Amino acid sequence: MESTPLAERMRPSTLDQVVGQDHLVGREGIIRKAIAGGMLPSMILWGPPGVGKTTMARLLAKELGRPFHTLSAISSGVKDIRDVIAKAGGDGLFTRSAVLFIDEIHRFSKAQQDSLLGAVEKGTITLVGATTENPSFEVIGALLSRCQVYVLKPLTEEDLSSLLDRAMREDPELLELRIDLRESDALIRASGGDARRLLNTFELCVKAAISASPEKGPAQTIVVNNALVYEVVQTTAARYDKQGEQHYDIVSAFIKSMRGSDPNAAIYWLARMVEGGEDPLFIARRMLILASEDIGNADPNALLLATTTMQAVQMIGWPEGRIILAQCAVYLACAPKSNASYRAIGLAQDAVKRTGDLAVPIHLRNAPTKLMKELGYGRDYEYSHDLPGHHSRQEFMPGTLSGSIFYQPGDNRREQAFAEYLKAVWGNKYNG
Repeated sequence: MESTPLAERMRPSTLDQVVGQDHLVGREGIIRKAIAGGMLPSMILWGPPGVGKTTMARLLAKELGRPFHTLSAISSGVKDIRDVIAKAGGDGLFTRSAVLFIDEIHRFSKAQQDSLLGAVEKGTITLVGATTENPSFEVIGALLSRCQVYVLKPLTEEDLSSLLDRAMREDPELLELRIDLRESDALIRASGGDARRLLNTFELCVKAAISASPEKGPAQTIVVNNALVYEVVQTTAARYDKQGEQHYDIVSAFIKSMRGSDPNAAIYWLARMVEGGEDPLFIARRMLILASEDIGNADPNALLLATTTMQAVQMIGWPEGRIILAQCAVYLACAPKSNASYRAIGLAQDAVKRTGDLAVPIHLRNAPTKLMKELGYGRDYEYSHDLPGHHSRQEFMPGTLSGSIFYQPGDNRREQAFAEYLKAVWGNKYNG
């Protein structure tokens, strides 16, 4: 089999061969309609690895007969960008309608992105940037405002299966072989939704089967099954960039699973982070926040357990620390929920912003000096423990906010006990 990888040999040569992105380049796709009218706006193609961003950029330029040039954000600097722009505006290889494709544009610095602005705005180049990261975080606003953002969808199992079928049906190298693809689910799982990885893994499996078979020649049947895939791949590395958007998406799913009281989903997303090499203390910190924000006084033990979890993970280390994280995640998922304290501090902060620095009522002020006492600081303050029930119904709020309710007890058993207590000591004043 030739040295060019299968994924490269099977790179689509027309937009009709692109799979999984019909919303963009299908017959009714928004980009297909634009190029049918002879238009190609500058754009950012945002999507996971291996879904066709580079291929799509090449084909768009090809459809309109425009010169195509590519730069990699990893190896190109401002000088390279200016050289391309200079050529695009001249009479050489490039023209004013040249397409400049920048792979991994999110890795460009602000200065590098700034160097594109003038050329994009004037139309000297049509920029097509590709990124796996959320462009609203990684692309400067000035450049983003000059580009359309198109989201490429992850490839489905059906999309990936169709790629395998096409490869066996059309690739000249594979057509010379008698391949029996008995099972494809392990291949699809190992691909992680990446078409490039899928096809190259399939090719590796075919080569491995050829080498292992005692039968050689045209009559040889090459069997590809799940067992062979597992043997070739060994383990499927989790696609998890600790600095990237998926990092935040998975953490978000983890938190929302615990908030939603689903311990099984919480454990799954925890496993994704563990397998992806996430910092255990980062996970522990997130659970510590959730214990207060989403559980709070519905179960105060949650905050204690989350705090102890962070300390224990620091002491125990890895890999045993994952067990402690799992125990805490299950507890938090199964604990009663309340965001009453979280809401209360938010409402109180809003009141502070709205009303400004209100004066402390004089009876609540500290009076450490004789002058302050003479001015009435602390006068008429009622010491709660001197009164029946250890409570005084004096005013503790600034006058402007008298009667304000920030804390509304949740409907869980523990906070309903708080509600009964507050009604008992405040009467009608507290309507929580």
